Amino acid sequence: MASFWLRSAFAWIDPVFAHHLEDAAGRSIGDESLAAIGLTLPLEFLLIAVWVGTSNGLTSRLAAAMGAGSHQQVEQLKRAAGRIVVVLCGVFLLLAAATWMFAHSYLDDPVVARQFQIYAAVLLGGSAFTSFWSILPDSVIKAHHDTRSTMWAGILSSVTNVVLNALFVFGFGWGIFGIALSTVLGRIAGLIYALSRAAGHEARRRAAAGARAEGPRLSAPVRTILSIAVPSGLAYVLMALESQVVNLLLKRLPDAVSLLAAWSIFDRSARFLAMPLIASGVALLPLVARSWGAGDRAGVRREIRTAGLAGAIYAVVFVAPAAFLLGPWVADQLSEAEHTRSLAQATMPVLPLAVLAMVPVLQLRPVFDGIGRPKTGLLISLVRSAVFVVPLVGAGAWFAPQAGLSELVGACWGFAAGLALSSAFLTVQLRRALVD
Repeated sequence: MASFWLRSAFAWIDPVFAHHLEDAAGRSIGDESLAAIGLTLPLEFLLIAVWVGTSNGLTSRLAAAMGAGSHQQVEQLKRAAGRIVVVLCGVFLLLAAATWMFAHSYLDDPVVARQFQIYAAVLLGGSAFTSFWSILPDSVIKAHHDTRSTMWAGILSSVTNVVLNALFVFGFGWGIFGIALSTVLGRIAGLIYALSRAAGHEARRRAAAGARAEGPRLSAPVRTILSIAVPSGLAYVLMALESQVVNLLLKRLPDAVSLLAAWSIFDRSARFLAMPLIASGVALLPLVARSWGAGDRAGVRREIRTAGLAGAIYAVVFVAPAAFLLGPWVADQLSEAEHTRSLAQATMPVLPLAVLAMVPVLQLRPVFDGIGRPKTGLLISLVRSAVFVVPLVGAGAWFAPQAGLSELVGACWGFAAGLALSSAFLTVQLRRALVD
């Protein structure tokens, strides 16, 4: 949880530096830059989805192989992961190129389009190398139960990002290119640390294995990893599509720059506050898998209730005061124009309800992976996006003006309502699964 939250906290670095940007004539382009970063967020979340899905699949398979003493399988899985990473790098380089080529046809405002073109292309293209190659060492570390090292790798990357941001933006004057480049290069520090820690763990594992039998070989190691990675990753891809739909909706409205910038503040705030829920879901998966494998269904239900209660307490005790006391200040610090500031501040009361509604969908969706039903978990994610969240966001934006509210506030309320209905649907499906 500390690792997830710290990394998310440092994700505010780019918007903070973007707030101070100016064009060649000295005119502030902070809101345009923030809007561009907001437009990139779904693409960045797509990258995270692929990273997390692949890491989950690899970590699960590596841990199982290590537990069974199948050291040959461990080596097979590591080589297979390398092949997967090469493919992912190629795919995201193509995505970066497409973003660069079509940014101006996608966006009407030329300043926002230019800032988005630079930021998105550099972030996606550079991260293909500095981010995806960390999947293997990170998964090896987690398979060895050394989650503290993953936290330190994240902290090293984030601190390096801060230093490089200051150097590139204020020292070299590289603008939004420097902001994106510092994020890409900052991840190298964490990658080097993770590689070092993973190498040490693997050296000790191989030494301990000695002359023991290597165990059976995997017939299709890549498929073995992807059988978990694909459903897990697609669930996060659907979450990225939700944000992209909101971006598409808002950019067609009058005053799109302010709307996109304010949504970026709300969306990033919600994701930051939801990090403990995502982290506890990651921790719940292996716990549920062990109990389920042992036939302890009562233990599974007990852990699910404990996690759900903790998530609800977190949303009420921590998120609500933070949103009402600090939310307006955050909106003020990240907004340049008064209209953007007022829009962002108006969304802050929705944050506690949105995070509370996220508790089941973020914490408990991984439970389906733990009980061997990843397709059910993916189906729930699909229903969440296509049936609940996206339609209600659109409905909220459509009806809000009739109630005297902005389209953005209506979209945020629709987002929270969609999450609440999705959580109710997930809870019903999970109860059925635990009874079957």
